Amino acid sequence: MVERDPARRRALLEARARAIAEARDSPMPEGIPVLAFRLGGMSLAVEVAAVGQVLEARGIWPLPASPPWLLGALVARTRIVPVLDLRPMLGLPSHGTAQLRRVIVLERGADAYAFAVEGLDGRRDVPSSQVVPPGAGPFKWATADGMAVLDLDGLGTPPERVG
Repeated sequence: MVERDPARRRALLEARARAIAEARDSPMPEGIPVLAFRLGGMSLAVEVAAVGQVLEARGIWPLPASPPWLLGALVARTRIVPVLDLRPMLGLPSHGTAQLRRVIVLERGADAYAFAVEGLDGRRDVPSSQVVPPGAGPFKWATADGMAVLDLDGLGTPPERVG
């Protein structure tokens, strides 16, 4: 049933938005909230607090003469957001964009950027007892079952390949 009263509809939408924001911002007592995803055969994650939204990858517009790690841009909540390919940044082979199905938009203060992933595994609350030191690469920490959590501040652009 569609709500016909504009004031009531606005109040309902505002209540839903507050509930979603509170759920996203409040850490779960059971563990550290992360959004898990797959890329290049790896199980990776980002902390939920940095995630702005998740979109389909079909909305990416290519940018001419961009480096290989910049897939293009898309519009997310009325902003133009650059979409990165993490595979070259992580030393993974990059075989086109056909297998990249979702885009995770990250918000860092007033800035936003995104990266494309092969698939989402969803939200996980990682108990602190499962946190282990990360392996090599731009990772904050890892889990005992091999999922690595990206250090968003440690991500840099990959070295340009000559030749």
